[in-house]
Amino acid sequence: MVDSSIRQESCSSAQLAPLRAVATAGIVPFGDLHGHCTTCGVRTLCLPSGLDPEALRRLDESVGVRTRVKRKASLYRPGDRFAAVYAIRIGTFKTVVLAEDGREQVTGYRMAGEIIGLDGIGADHFTCQATALEDSEVCVLPFHQLDELGLEFPALRHNVLRAMSRDLAREQSMMLLLGSRSAEERLALFLLDIAERYQARGYSAREFVLRMTREEIATFLGLKLETVSRIFSSLQENGHIQVQGRAVKLLDSAALRRLVGQAA
Repeated sequence: MVDSSIRQESCSSAQLAPLRAVATAGIVPFGDLHGHCTTCGVRTLCLPSGLDPEALRRLDESVGVRTRVKRKASLYRPGDRFAAVYAIRIGTFKTVVLAEDGREQVTGYRMAGEIIGLDGIGADHFTCQATALEDSEVCVLPFHQLDELGLEFPALRHNVLRAMSRDLAREQSMMLLLGSRSAEERLALFLLDIAERYQARGYSAREFVLRMTREEIATFLGLKLETVSRIFSSLQENGHIQVQGRAVKLLDSAALRRLVGQAA
């Protein structure tokens, strides 16, 4: 739903089109954002990484709007027309597909600095649902403009391809995780991955809040809710972690790494 107080004249119709394609309750567009990439706290993890000043300026100009997505609101759903990709500026998202029996299957946990919506490139429509796990903000990047800029600035095109490669690598890692790891190892790897990603964003790698519920974590890891709860309790009893609600403290990261066969 577009806030009536937004000055839409600051953005062209072409820039606003991707947002209109996905506009739902809980999604609020902001106005003109020229130059925001240069001051964004996660730019080194996102598409601006390593761009020269001219490429960065042009990328700034291609950003249609910045969109606030309220907690539990969906940015896009399966079948929605693909017109843009989205750079997460603040917050976290989960990506979801529906299983054949109608159950929700969490396929990804996405954080600030990451690009979502790349699954829509091939078929011109989105194949999954992206839902905010907390009040979040994304930058809307009309894909046709991004593609044209990539031809002009190879470094930007490389960053887009790198984002796509990371998506593919993440999917392959998840397939390996689900196919060859024990339940305890799956949860330990999940916690270590979250810790590393928070650290890359300048936050603590020891203490963080899990934005997904235990049920969502269970579907993401291919486990039952009861199994996830049991393993959280076991890891806490063994002194590896401390859990209070969704707040997690890694008391012994080295032990978690040994558990999954990684060097401490």
